[in-house]
Parts: sequence; structure tokens; C-alpha cells
Amino acid sequence: MDAFFDPGSVAVLGASNDSSKWGFWLAAGALRGAERRRVYLINATAGSIQGQPTYARLRDLPETPELLVISVPGPTVAGVVAEALENGVRAFLIISARVPDADRLAATIRETGGRLIGPNSLGIVDSHADLLLAWGNFIPGSLAVVTQSGQLGTEIATLAARSGLGVSRFASIGGQSDVRAAEVLATLVDDPATAQVALYLESFTGGAALVSALKALRAAGKPTMILTTGASSAGARLARSHTGSMTSAMDTVDAACRAAGAIRLATPGQLVELAGFFASAWLPKDRRIGVLSDSGGQGAIAADTAESWGLDVHELSAGGAGRVSELLPEADHIVNPIDLDGAGEKNLDVYADLAEVLLTDTDIDAVVVSGYFGCYGEDVPDLRDRELAVVDRLGELVAEAKKPVIVHSMSASSPAVTRLWELGIPAYTSIEAAMRVLARAGFYAAHSGRLTESLELTGPVTPWGTGYAAARAVIEGAGIPVPAGVTVGSVGPGESRAPAEAAKASELRPPFALKAGWPAHKTEVGGIVLGLSDLPAVETAYADMVGRLGEGEYILEEMDTRDHVVEILVGGRQDENFGPVVMVAAGGTETELFADTWLELAPVTHTEALDMISRLSCSRLLTGWRGRPAADIDALAEIIVAVSRMVAGNNAIAEIEINPVRVAPDGALAVDALVVTTETPTAENVPAEKPNSEE
Repeated sequence: MDAFFDPGSVAVLGASNDSSKWGFWLAAGALRGAERRRVYLINATAGSIQGQPTYARLRDLPETPELLVISVPGPTVAGVVAEALENGVRAFLIISARVPDADRLAATIRETGGRLIGPNSLGIVDSHADLLLAWGNFIPGSLAVVTQSGQLGTEIATLAARSGLGVSRFASIGGQSDVRAAEVLATLVDDPATAQVALYLESFTGGAALVSALKALRAAGKPTMILTTGASSAGARLARSHTGSMTSAMDTVDAACRAAGAIRLATPGQLVELAGFFASAWLPKDRRIGVLSDSGGQGAIAADTAESWGLDVHELSAGGAGRVSELLPEADHIVNPIDLDGAGEKNLDVYADLAEVLLTDTDIDAVVVSGYFGCYGEDVPDLRDRELAVVDRLGELVAEAKKPVIVHSMSASSPAVTRLWELGIPAYTSIEAAMRVLARAGFYAAHSGRLTESLELTGPVTPWGTGYAAARAVIEGAGIPVPAGVTVGSVGPGESRAPAEAAKASELRPPFALKAGWPAHKTEVGGIVLGLSDLPAVETAYADMVGRLGEGEYILEEMDTRDHVVEILVGGRQDENFGPVVMVAAGGTETELFADTWLELAPVTHTEALDMISRLSCSRLLTGWRGRPAADIDALAEIIVAVSRMVAGNNAIAEIEINPVRVAPDGALAVDALVVTTETPTAENVPAEKPNSEE
């Protein structure tokens, strides 16, 4: 990758004197690094470009360039690349758009041992290596930008520059036809000029490598902030299980971010505001904050906004409240949020005095100052030096406490606000931005990534057509408890087993549940009957079901009649980009109605499974809702772990779902299951005369 970001020589094919064309900017940028590398400008008609001599053809150069930048009409690119490969070029940056058969072109380059960024790239920049091969100007700094959309990446760089942040490296990777985001990210891990990373992706092909690169960046102490757009829902429409249909591509991206210790954001503006925080402030150790305001209304809104972002406006200790009372003897609200009630106008030092109280409180992790502070010197010039002195003291307090202070100021660019940023105290013009940044910084601090065990892949689990009976056997073999049961009806070629006879032989006890073995969603086709009190009832229900659904494989089970049961769904699937994932959700027949889900990359540990359960809204039902006894959450967690290991250890499993897992105080029981494998579907044990029975 050094050939892209610090080449010894670079040639620009399509260099131009016309400032409205890409060739002009590429030539001008390349020449900025002429003291570091040899630069060649190629143009068949111009004798000189920007005062530098040109070459008519690539083969006229005195050497083979280490990096060739191509900016010519798309239809001509293939011919240019063929000539370059013949002349030994192995690194290509293709700016050109609308290049025919770009994938084939990329394959040709790879086959010769070459590498390609583009086509349709907006260029690459490395400020430390004096490399500028892009349109426009980039201010040097510590933020690396890796993006599929060149223009959106440029917007990030522009917003960062306006906020005082510069760019260490910029890579517009286009459609990732060859060099992918993960490879560029890997180069940033040891890049001394890069302190944090902005990543925009529209596709996550090769997601496992991406997660690995993000983990390496996190381990190197370099925060990665991710922007992405909504992915296609086609996969969800085709999924046979709730696990596949109820989770989106964005859910999986979020799970990957948690696993990697990265953070996903919604807009370039939000990314840059958080980057400003990361570049200057200490990370909060937890989510408990103290709020200090010179307006009761602004303080109340600050507290409400904080709680909406999951921050805890923590009540001060008795000692802390006592110290605040001494500083604000006439104030009405001194617990948290603290209302200065005019004290700041009498003595600006009170801002720093109160901040010191909050910063030294062991129950406070961060301090937010909201309101007029930052405006005094701007509105009253005589107060400028006094306000700046308070800012300087705040900087000293922050450095000593190693806790963040964030200011919401009504001024955007006063001398005090500028000094706040210089001293590592982020200042924002809205309380929403201040709380949003603090919450996300806290999330980042609490999610440092996790180790995901790599399991040795086994062979196929089961062929497609064996339905619920096979799924029961698979999950039971993985240690997941299932009800006592027996297969009845068509149990093999030419074989049939009567329900009553099978129940007696297996010593099953009533009440019974009778289930059709092949439908993915049994209740929707009348493929399940519960509460059968005796064997005659079983025979009647069986005759009715066969009459409606046809001959096939049926399962008779002992029905779970325990009290205080909560129904939960546990599932797993192979994500096309990130590989195995596991999901837990509110279960039962209303699972899609509640859409109460949580998803992680698989496999997970018991502790991680417990955390997944706690993320569900319905988790309160498991911990003892309104006097009910608590369910056996550990037993549920073990089932989640088992499913996660099954899907992670066997790439023949496309989807697996247990719905419901019935969780009671004395354990968890899986009473229905679906395993979809990658084997070609067969008609075995599926009634041919009922072709729509699975719909």
C-alpha cells in the first residue's frame, strides 16, 4: 500500500492546464510533492502543463512510475491500463468514471500482481507524505478519511477543517473493485500522523476483515467513526425465519461496531462534532454527569436532554451539595442540575469554583456547563480578560481531574470559546449537540470491542427436507433442552407410525402437543394443536391435521405446562458480509408485532448473552415483573451461547431459530425450532400435494 500513499514516483495521465478539469488539480497536487518524489505529467497535445514539461505517452517516461493516476474518458481506460501493465506499472489510481466492465479491469490488474483504487475515485491524500492527488485543498491534521463516496468524504474533510481539524490521510475507494476499506484502515494502525478515523461505506463486502481492522485501530487508541446508508432489504424478504426477516443490515453493522469498538453516526456533521471531542477531551468513565447552568430553564432542558441520551444527571452527595451551598448561599437549586441564579454575573470565578466541586466528586464522571458562559467577554469587552482567566482555570481543573468538561455556549466563536477548545474543553452551540457528543463518547469508552472466538467449521448438519424433527435432534445434540417427543405419521419411505401407538411406546404423558414437521411457521397454517388431554384427542387432532395438510412427518410432544413462563426467540444466521450472527427477541406468535430484538456477531460468551437479554424491553418480564418469580435467565443465556456456537461453527447453517424458548423459574425449554441449511432443498417428508403449506 506504500505505492499509493508514499510512492517514489507518480505519473498523471490526463494532466491539464484547464482548472475546470480533474487533470489540472491532479497535476497541481502531484507537483506539490515534487521535492519528495519524481512527478511525470502525461498529455499528448500540451508541451507543458503548469510550467512543467510533459510526455506524450506513458512509454516515453524515463522510468516506470510507481503509481499511475488516470484521468481520461472512461471508455479509453482499458486500453491505457493494458499499455501500463505491459510497461510494468503495478499501482493504479483511476479517477475516471463510467469505465466499461470495471470488475474485469480490476481482475486483469490483480492477475498481473497489480493493485487498483477506483475507478470513480475522488483521489488520495497523505499530508505527512506531501501527497495530494485529489480535487481541492486539504488542511493537514490527524483525522483520516476513508470513503466510498468521494464527495461525502470531501464534505467530512471540509467540515473538519472549519472545526480546526485537519486530515492526515484521505482515500476515496469508489466501488472497492480491488483495494477495499479494510486494507486502507490497516495502514492507519501504525500511521503516526493519524489519531482518529472517519469511515463511510455503502457496502460491507468482506466484513470480517473490516472488523479485524477496526479492532486493530481501537487497540492502537484510534477511534473510528462510521457513516453508512440503509442497505437492501432483499435478504430480509427472502429469509424463512424471524431471525432473518426481523433484523436489518444496519442491526448487523451496529453489532459489528460493538464487536470492533467502533461507533456508528448518522451525519457528517455529527461525525465531525464527535471527532472534535476525541481530539481534545478526556473520555468519561461512566454516564453520570453534573450540570451547571446560569439559567434555570436551560439547566432543566439540559437535564432532560441528558436523560434522553441515556446520561444520568446524578444527585450530588451530601458533601458535594454542602460545598455548592457554601458557594451559592442564595440559590434555590443546588443538587443537580445546579442553577447559578445570577451568581455568575456577580463573580465569574463561581463557574470554575463549582466545576471544581463537580470534578472532584467521585460520583460524577463528566461536567456540562450550559448557558451564557463564553459570551461575557464578547458582549462586555471589559470582562474579556476575566472570562479568559476562568477558562484557563477550567483547563487546569480538567487536566488535574482527567475528566471531561463540555460547554454549551450561546456564542459560537468568542475568544473564550476558542480558548476552551485550545485547552481541551469542547464547546457547542446547542445543548443537544453537547449531550449527544458526551453520550456517544461514553458509549465508545464502554465498548472497547470484544474477542470473537473462531470455531473450527464442521460438516453439514442435516439435509433440507427433514423439518422440525431434524431441527429438534440438532439443537438437542447441542445441549439445548427439548420436550419429550416422538415422530409420527410418515417417518420414512413406506413407513407410517400411528400417534397413539407411538405415544404409548415412548411413555409420553399428557397433555400433548401435535405439530406438523415441515411448515416454518406452524400457527399460520394450523400446523399445531395444543392441550390434547388424552390419546383419543391426539388421534382426532391428527386425522384433522392430515386431512388439511396432507400426509407427512408430524411430531407429538409432551406439552410444557409450567407456570410463570416467558416466551423468547433465539436465532442465528449467516450474514452475507459479517458471517455468523446470533439474535434474541421477544418470542411467541407475536414476535413480529413487538419487534423487540438484539443481535451480536457470533459466537458469544455467557456474559455477553446475559447482556443481550438485558437489552430487550421484555427483559423485565424475566427478572420478576409485578411480583412474579424471576425466570432462569442463566438457562436462557446458555441456549443463546449454544445457538451462537452452532451457527459460528457450521457454515452449512443458513438460518437457525428456536421460537419459542419457554423460560420459567426452573429452567428453559425449546418447544419449536427451524434449521435452514445451505443444502439443496428436497421433497423428502414434505407432502407434494400441499405445495403451499409453508407459506
